Amino acid sequence: MRRDIVVRPAKREDAATIAEAVCMAVGYDTTSPLFPVFLELAGREVAQYSYRNALIAEVEGEIAGAIVSYDGAELKELREPIYPLLKEHLGEVPHIEDETEAGEYYLDSLGVLPAFRGMSVGTALLNAATERAFAAGHERVGLIVDYDNPDAERLYTSLGFERVGTKLFLGHKMWHMQKRKG
Repeated sequence: MRRDIVVRPAKREDAATIAEAVCMAVGYDTTSPLFPVFLELAGREVAQYSYRNALIAEVEGEIAGAIVSYDGAELKELREPIYPLLKEHLGEVPHIEDETEAGEYYLDSLGVLPAFRGMSVGTALLNAATERAFAAGHERVGLIVDYDNPDAERLYTSLGFERVGTKLFLGHKMWHMQKRKG
C-alpha cells in the first residue's frame, strides 16, 4: 500500500522534531545532552538548525521526519548561536570543522523517525530540499556522508549526488557529495 508523503516548510512548533532529526543525523537520540541545544536552536529565527531552515515530512498527517538545509555562505553566521549553548550544556565547545562553503546549498541534517523508515520519507525530504535550492537559484547542492555509511551514500548516489572530495567533520572522515542543477 502506497502512502502519500507531504513535505512542507517547518513551523516553530516543529522544533522537537527538528532537534530529534539533527540528533539522529549525528548518531544520537533525544537522551543526548545535545538534544536541548538543538531544541533551542530549532525554535530560533536565525540559527543553523532553525525551523526556518527545515522541511518536515508527513505521512498520512503524522510527522515522519525532517531535513535542515541552508546556503553554505551563511554557515558562520548561522552557527554562531550554537557555541554558547554548547558551553552551557556540555561545559566545553568542541572544535567544529566547516562542512560547507559559499557556492553550495548545504543539506545539513536528515532524520526519519523509526516508524517511517523504509517508506521513502528520506528520499522525499532530500528531493524537496534539492528542489528548494535549485528554485532559489543555487547551482550546487552538497552534503557529507560518513565513510562508514555506504547505505546512505548509495541513496545519495541514486538521487544524482557524486563524490567531489572529502571533509573531516567532528573527527570523522566524510565523503563530500554534490548534485549540480540540470
